[in-house]
Amino acid sequence: MIRYTFRRLCYGLLVLLGVNLATFFLFFTVNTPDDMARLNIGGKRVTPELIEKWKAERGYDKPLYVNEAREGVQRYTDTIFWERSVSLFTLKFGRADGESAGDIGHEVATRMWVSLQLALPIFVLQVIASTAFALLLVTFRNTRLDLWGVISCVLLLSISSLFYIIVGQYFFSRVLKLAPISGYSTGLDVVRFLVLPVLLSALARLGAEARLYRAMLLEEVAKDYVRTARAKGLKETVVMYRHVLRNALIPIITSAGGYLPYVFMGSLVFESFFGIPGLGAYVIEAISKQDFAIVRTMVFVGSLLYIATYILIDLAYTWADPRVRLG
Repeated sequence: MIRYTFRRLCYGLLVLLGVNLATFFLFFTVNTPDDMARLNIGGKRVTPELIEKWKAERGYDKPLYVNEAREGVQRYTDTIFWERSVSLFTLKFGRADGESAGDIGHEVATRMWVSLQLALPIFVLQVIASTAFALLLVTFRNTRLDLWGVISCVLLLSISSLFYIIVGQYFFSRVLKLAPISGYSTGLDVVRFLVLPVLLSALARLGAEARLYRAMLLEEVAKDYVRTARAKGLKETVVMYRHVLRNALIPIITSAGGYLPYVFMGSLVFESFFGIPGLGAYVIEAISKQDFAIVRTMVFVGSLLYIATYILIDLAYTWADPRVRLG
């Protein structure tokens, strides 16, 4: 397992390097530092002096790849590529391009905690609710409960998450006044601001996840070991929970694990609509303001989280099924 993990880490490092190089090349090919300065300064009277001042404040006044004015190692380290691309591997994200955006590293650390407060309960609730609902439908398969359950899943997954947000805010916030329509607070008071987006997000994902888990469980139900367990006189609940669910954990872990990066990155839609200052809202703000430094950083962080997540998923397979051997 140690060799496998080390090999996957090496593969992940190569992928991360490729993503980082491609992102840097695309950003600085499409937009030169002068273009970035014009976009951020704005206005009709953008003088060359203002452009040079803006570039100097953010380190964009240096050469891209090789600094001929320096000697030795500084020829390559005192460049935009080193300070804006290579430094990401040491988690030094630098300053944002905006005038008042501040240090990117500080913002990422602060907002990631906010995103965790929202997305972690969503992840846990969604996995538990979807798995339990799918088990219920499979237990009563070929009945009216199963039929109407599948119809409900199709209806739920056919509706946009924006519909859940708008209807939920109107009904629970404006009509019933059970939760704030938007906003964020610190301490224990944060619960009343997060409970509505958590429930709405879990509901929006319930249909698709439960239908997928139902298909996985139905495939297991048809196998020989299930018939053997029933022939031995085991109760249906024991068969479903101890045997069928356990053997269906690998595809469930794969599906649910794909959502883990969003636990750290935040939900773009829900954070924006509910005014939650997480990483999702941070990305939306950066895109709207054309802050390429933040966008590049979030692409890097997202890639890093996806690589780490799928390594953890592979390791989780050995826990779910002792027959799995990583080699």
